[in-house]
Amino acid sequence: MDKITIKNLEVFANHGVFPEENVLGQKFVITAVMHTDTRNAGRTDNLEQSIHYGEVSHFIKKHVESHTFMLIERVAETLAEALLLEYPLMEKIELEIAKPWAPVGLPLETVSVSICRGWHTAYIALGSNMGDTKGYLDMAVDRLNELDTCRVIKVADYIETEPYGGVEQDNFLNSALELRTLLTPEELLEQLHVIEREAHRERIVHWGPRTLDLDILLYDDIIFDSDVLHIPHVEMHKRSFVLDPMVQLAPYKRHPVLGETMLELREKLD
Repeated sequence: MDKITIKNLEVFANHGVFPEENVLGQKFVITAVMHTDTRNAGRTDNLEQSIHYGEVSHFIKKHVESHTFMLIERVAETLAEALLLEYPLMEKIELEIAKPWAPVGLPLETVSVSICRGWHTAYIALGSNMGDTKGYLDMAVDRLNELDTCRVIKVADYIETEPYGGVEQDNFLNSALELRTLLTPEELLEQLHVIEREAHRERIVHWGPRTLDLDILLYDDIIFDSDVLHIPHVEMHKRSFVLDPMVQLAPYKRHPVLGETMLELREKLD
């Protein structure tokens, strides 16, 4: 990915733990490295095909000056998110926020925080077999799209499937969607649980009936395991009601553990 860099932009603002920092203010020095594809701009000489670094510089200045935070970690986090939401061609941003006059009572040049944030691609499975099943799936798509930090890119067709797991219950309506998100896997899972609770989801019987079931199938190409989350989803390669929508969305997307495409995994089930 190509990069456009704004180096050592000086901004006077009011951030800090001590009250005098919030009132009197101090200088901050900001470096932003923006990851984007400059190919079209380079071929066409058209500024609209690139990120206007002059506009970005003024955007940074306005954002940092118009807020007051205790921590420069918070300055960096809010600024990175604001930039990624404001400029569609920006895929990733590296930010360094430096305080030349950090009040630590010792001689030093600067104290700084550096972060890297960007857009990620996730695939989410959707399922429902209670009540207004189509309404619940539609609601989940809408709620994800309403989040500032998420963009629904594609939604697979809704398909009726038989229940999985041996529990006697009604058929499911299933689908999957492709999502662009600024959220981490854990943050995304938390948002999915919020949406499930809005649909009055109750976790009573494992693999039992539910108003809405939302699962992270894939997140970029990462392999992630915690007490509450496993990516890729551990059962996805065994389930036709997951692979059928995935084949529709991304047939040649490879499973990061098994190394096979969604299409190949689906053919194996047959």
